[in-house]
Amino acid sequence: MKKNILVIPGDGIGPEVTTWGKAALEKIAEIFGHEFVFEEALMGHAAIEVTGEPLPDETLEKARQSDAILFGAIGHAKYDNDPSLKVRPEQGLLKIRKELGLFANLRPILLFDELLQASSIKPEILRGTDILFFRELTGDVYFGEKNRSEDRNTASDLMIYHRYEVERIAHKAYQAAQQRNKRLCSVDKANVLESSRLWRETVQEIAKQYPDVETEHMFIDNAAMQLIKNPKKFDVVLTANLFGDILTDEASQIAGSMGMLASASVGESTGFFEPIHGSAHDIAGKDLANPLASILSAALMLEIGFGLKEEAKLLVDTVDQVLKEGFRTHDIADQTTNRFKVLGTAEMGKLVLKFLSQKLITS
Repeated sequence: MKKNILVIPGDGIGPEVTTWGKAALEKIAEIFGHEFVFEEALMGHAAIEVTGEPLPDETLEKARQSDAILFGAIGHAKYDNDPSLKVRPEQGLLKIRKELGLFANLRPILLFDELLQASSIKPEILRGTDILFFRELTGDVYFGEKNRSEDRNTASDLMIYHRYEVERIAHKAYQAAQQRNKRLCSVDKANVLESSRLWRETVQEIAKQYPDVETEHMFIDNAAMQLIKNPKKFDVVLTANLFGDILTDEASQIAGSMGMLASASVGESTGFFEPIHGSAHDIAGKDLANPLASILSAALMLEIGFGLKEEAKLLVDTVDQVLKEGFRTHDIADQTTNRFKVLGTAEMGKLVLKFLSQKLITS
């Protein structure tokens, strides 16, 4: 198989972690005889510094020509501390999602048993959790009309959804539920928001086409509580852009760290694969970032983007083996014991590649 992959390192720790996501893909290509051709491009603060734009036309064109995109992270403290800045890194991410039609964000909450102690939640509550989030990605307040009054004292963001936007992601979520445990929870705020009433009404109609899937509707505030109280009650979770953003970050505590969570943004063509952890400028350049989420994002690319399930499983199993043998990055290590060997970003990335090579030899 030959595929063209665009790597967009982005900002902060993005370049550090995508180095190892890309290296894992290269090793998989070597093992299985695939040909992956890589290009790089700028986006976010890194692009603003060079071109003045968060998503240069060149990057967008390369993205359209690629078979998949491996992304690092976006954002910079400069913009967080100055809300008045008009050009912002995140605009590049929102634009590429819209331009490529990436309407469905899949975030699997993959819980490795070895990391049960890394979470702040009790292991007995977590054990057995396996959740797949479907977050709608190109609607909601992120893309609705935004206004600020002339005196700058009043602001508004339009929370807007069209029925077709809910329909298309609902179908994807139900189809995934059919392949899993046939349970779907749709999260909204239909007791207050008109956009959520449209959401619930549409999901109820779509549910009739999937009678084999048990459907539950839950308000966002209750869902946020239940996710911590009893995460095993969830299988597939379908929700809107804003609610999904919040819930999946909350769910990182189930996995032990944001540094362990991968995501896939898909539509009808090129897929976009990225860790959910953000740019983390406080640790950028310090060899502290966890590269495993980027490596697991590469696994999602293999499975969802290219249909290479055996290759994806090998990559996930390798990460599992690394954890089983006691290796950790700082974010997932229990610093109160000497049970683990704590590695930096580069050491962890090299170790995954080493274990991949060993699996090739033993097979």
